[in-house]
Amino acid sequence: MMGQAFRSLGRRNYRIWAMGALVSNIGTWMQMTTQDWLVLTELTRHDATAVGIVMALQLAPPLLLILWTGKIADRVEKHRFLLLTQAALGTLAIALGVLVVTGMVRLWEVDLFAFLSGCVAAFDSPVRQIFAGELVGEEDLANAVALNSVSYNAGRMIGPAVAGFCIAELGSGWSFILNGLSFYGVLMSLLSLRIQDLHRLAPAKPENAHQEKQDLLTGVRYVWKRDDLRTILFMLFLLGAFGLNFPIYISTMAVSVFHVGAHGYGVLNSAMAVGTITGALFAASRKTMKFSALPQGAVVFSLACLLGALSPGYWAFAVALVMAGMASLTFTAVSNSYMQLATDPGMRGRVVSIRFAVFAGSSPLGAPLVGMIANSFGPRWALGVGSLSGILAAGVALLYLHRLRTGQENAS
Repeated sequence: MMGQAFRSLGRRNYRIWAMGALVSNIGTWMQMTTQDWLVLTELTRHDATAVGIVMALQLAPPLLLILWTGKIADRVEKHRFLLLTQAALGTLAIALGVLVVTGMVRLWEVDLFAFLSGCVAAFDSPVRQIFAGELVGEEDLANAVALNSVSYNAGRMIGPAVAGFCIAELGSGWSFILNGLSFYGVLMSLLSLRIQDLHRLAPAKPENAHQEKQDLLTGVRYVWKRDDLRTILFMLFLLGAFGLNFPIYISTMAVSVFHVGAHGYGVLNSAMAVGTITGALFAASRKTMKFSALPQGAVVFSLACLLGALSPGYWAFAVALVMAGMASLTFTAVSNSYMQLATDPGMRGRVVSIRFAVFAGSSPLGAPLVGMIANSFGPRWALGVGSLSGILAAGVALLYLHRLRTGQENAS
């Protein structure tokens, strides 16, 4: 089973990409961890709402730019486009790091850089997810998507711990600078690929100017007509807005409930990553991505948030985070692979862009509210909201499955 989980690494191009991506993912999680800590403890007096606002600004662009990101993802030469976006993300991280190191940073500047990074990521993410298919082909697409999640969450396990060390020993600014430098790992891997071995998808081209305009909404219409894809988007919205607000949960529980420092905060983030890596490996070992795995993941996520809210101590909360990480990653990996494989190749960029926009863009609606709940009633109540979102998402999926079975019975 584990051999199946790593089968995409047998391909040279994917292996090189994965090595570069891991370096960058470690840096990305260093920055995300440090950004939350910087806002919560250095730029405000433990203001969880401010953390939620930064999250919202960083995750809003995919929703704001949804009509353009998917169209571009279907049209561009993905290898060259990723060289541009990855270089831009690295430059923004270094610029913010310099502001922090020199002591010139202000909260509004962190908000601005979060928004600018979100704008670049809005175009980068759909292209990067589809690029996994060009590295391995259709046959191993689901496995490559899951292994991308393994890499991302390996960074989630290592990055926060390194960030905790940087914050305590070197200062917050160096986490941002090191993240900026880590993007050279991805750039080097992209430049080292064998271009002739890529399984390139034919770019979608409009037949005329009228179709060019219509293409902006084609992806939205395509998804809306598909009951399965529409249901997944509703689930992603509920969990993205009110459930997967882990920067708020972890930072507020660490500071306000367990009263730990930067090292303890980093350990909690790494505990979360242990769960997400486990979930990603489980998803990578699956040969098929079935819709039924989605409500199961949502229910387990709900239970994990409930256990986190009721945790009597630091290590009990860490265990709950492992469980939450497993459930959330299983859900996101399965939904990502299912939506790509169930979509026509010519529409894949737009569908992936819509998925990313709904998932990431829902956070600006929910994160500030969850942050206010943490401020007003305590972090445990914020985790309770996360638990409720999992139950509601599972209910949406079960309602779809019930309608599907009823329709099949009537047809027979």
